[in-house]
Amino acid sequence: MSEAVEVRKGLVGVYADDSSVSKVMPETNSLTYRGYAVQDLCELSNFEEVAYLLWHGELPNAAQLAAFQAEERANRALSPATLRVLREFPRNAHPMDMIRTAISFMGMEDPEVADVSDAAQRRKAMRILAKAPSAVAAANRLSKGLEPIAPDAALPFCENFFNMVFGSVPKPEVIKAFDVSMILYAEHTFNASTFAARVVTSTMADMHGAIVGGIAALKGPLHGGANEAVMHMLSEIPSPDVAEAWLRQRFDHKALVMGFGHRVYKSGDSRVPTMKKYAEIMAEVVGDRRWMNTSAVLARVMLAEKNIHPNLDFPAGPAYFLMGFDIPMFTPIFVCSRITGWAAHVLEQGADNRLIRPLSHYTGREQRSVVPMSAR
Repeated sequence: MSEAVEVRKGLVGVYADDSSVSKVMPETNSLTYRGYAVQDLCELSNFEEVAYLLWHGELPNAAQLAAFQAEERANRALSPATLRVLREFPRNAHPMDMIRTAISFMGMEDPEVADVSDAAQRRKAMRILAKAPSAVAAANRLSKGLEPIAPDAALPFCENFFNMVFGSVPKPEVIKAFDVSMILYAEHTFNASTFAARVVTSTMADMHGAIVGGIAALKGPLHGGANEAVMHMLSEIPSPDVAEAWLRQRFDHKALVMGFGHRVYKSGDSRVPTMKKYAEIMAEVVGDRRWMNTSAVLARVMLAEKNIHPNLDFPAGPAYFLMGFDIPMFTPIFVCSRITGWAAHVLEQGADNRLIRPLSHYTGREQRSVVPMSAR
């Protein structure tokens, strides 16, 4: 007889380690990075400052931020070999598969790939943060038969990304909305992709390997891919006028409604109000309220009928669509942001490492004898 054990599917309620990177407080629906409320960071800081905060524990002063920005800008360019690899990708490949493979290739090129010291890991994290947007933008353009646009060291992080994708920099309101989304997606405690990155790191694997593991986990529609699924779902609804009827039909068929519910938030995702605010601004800038009006109907009915709140992906999906991004790019944009959080956890794991190796409760056949082929 096997011993009685408590198995917590999905590791629900299990504390796997200590961390000082971020904290989710479900009782108050709050999220903090290194002690700072994320909504305050969105309004008073920018993504580069938040990246510095996650990696160094404190917000930068002017000199520290300038040095951080200079290092990031100096590392944006892709090598000729990486560009050749990107050109060989199938045109119909998903951008998440492209960025996963590109970063894996960058690891093979990196002269410090095997050095897992803290200093080397930090330098590699910066190189990945700087090059990932370049790879995402280049892969997107190549998939459309367009030539990549080289990064511009004169532009800030978000402006440079838009320029590499579209060949121009949009209005400041669009940049601010994008910057806010990058801050909100940067970190979220021991989510599936972060835990995957920490597991990889616990084996003393390199930074690139850990980030690739995080990307693989993030692709799934129950995690990062949900922002894409939200926009596909909204696109199925012809107009806000029929949104409630469409949703009730989903209820009748017990179909999944994307962008709602969260493992750790029971009374609403604390990031949603800020992202919704900037999604609304995007709707006004573009002059298209269809998506936000449809979203409002779905959110109202879901709360009234199911008592389920939207999560961050629900307003982020339409916000990115209104910015002009193709739907398959939504999750790679998430990658460009979450690299900061993954790297912070890789550094934390490496500073006090222990191999992550849980047990499994065996439910298979008891030990038995092998019967020779002639007797089977």
